[in-house]
Amino acid sequence: MALKQRIAMSVAGFALLAAPLLASAVSWPLTVTDRDNRSVTIEKEPQHIILQDGRDILSLALLDRDNPFKRVVAWNNLPKKQDTETWKVLKRAWPDSENILDMGFSDQGNVNLEAVIAKHPDLMIAQLRAKPALVQTGVMASLEKLHIPVIFVDYELHPVQNTVPSITLLGKVLNQEARAKAYTDYYQAHLQAIQDKTAAITPKPVVFIEPIAGVGGLDDACCFTHAHNGWGGLVEAAGGVNIGSQLLAGATGDVSVEKIISLHPDYYVMTGSKRGGKDNAVVPFGYNTDPAQIKAKFNALLARSGVAQIPAVKAGHVAAVYHHFYNNPYNIIGLEALSKTFYPQTFSQLDPTADYHQIIRRFTKLPDDSFNLFYQP
Repeated sequence: MALKQRIAMSVAGFALLAAPLLASAVSWPLTVTDRDNRSVTIEKEPQHIILQDGRDILSLALLDRDNPFKRVVAWNNLPKKQDTETWKVLKRAWPDSENILDMGFSDQGNVNLEAVIAKHPDLMIAQLRAKPALVQTGVMASLEKLHIPVIFVDYELHPVQNTVPSITLLGKVLNQEARAKAYTDYYQAHLQAIQDKTAAITPKPVVFIEPIAGVGGLDDACCFTHAHNGWGGLVEAAGGVNIGSQLLAGATGDVSVEKIISLHPDYYVMTGSKRGGKDNAVVPFGYNTDPAQIKAKFNALLARSGVAQIPAVKAGHVAAVYHHFYNNPYNIIGLEALSKTFYPQTFSQLDPTADYHQIIRRFTKLPDDSFNLFYQP
């Protein structure tokens, strides 16, 4: 056998032997800094995880791709409550997900710790916004006494700033750093493409966004909104001036429709998702939803008393987008939808729906079903 061939075979053999070692680069115990700037030590690779916010299953779908539920022993099944079509897709792909303990873990800190601890958790993943309630109700102290570490991630309080660090953190903790980096590289490239184009454009459009418009029915008073967090933060990152950020003292609140009219916003945007309950009038975005129903609900919401008089609505500068991007590692798609709304000529070639399916196909093993996420007449 020729020398070059023997060397090539030896190198190939070494690579095969080394591959498992390279894949297990994380060493334990592992100390990380979470999005609350807390130093947290995790003794071993987590195998029994609590999800305080069940929507974080979409983060795990980027990392534990074959089965994002495989480590989850208890969670707050928010998809079942607030995004019924996503829940149908998840349980169809991973039927055992129906058997996972649904303990609530609301932002008010309500939880039956005894039932959770019986599942022998070795990590809790929580949203940063829930920390005050988890502290005040004693959940954090109880978990600390039991030596169950808690790490905080964040896609809502500071959505654009914290999404990449949150996925990077989870990638390290779950020993899936390469998968985390693949997604965060994609995210940062798409974010940079938006911000490069909008940075120099002046003046910026003034925007009012109404998250989950119509959740209380068509007679529900308008208009609930977000400040710098959630959808407000996404509006700002997409190159808009968010009215809620200027008016609200807290993270969320209501602005009277008369005040909105007086401020003459350039764009009025709603968010929605298909959810349970007969009385809601929300735009039913999400998996396998009906475009005709989306259009009908959209038009009915625009016809509400007062809303129809908003200058942006009169001018036809309106749009709606899938609600759960506001607290979701795929929020880059929400950003794209907003950017396309505010700067239609600049982003005429941008296709948020195509990019969403690209994320699903490239970075997860979620079913690549039809997904309605954006509507603009």
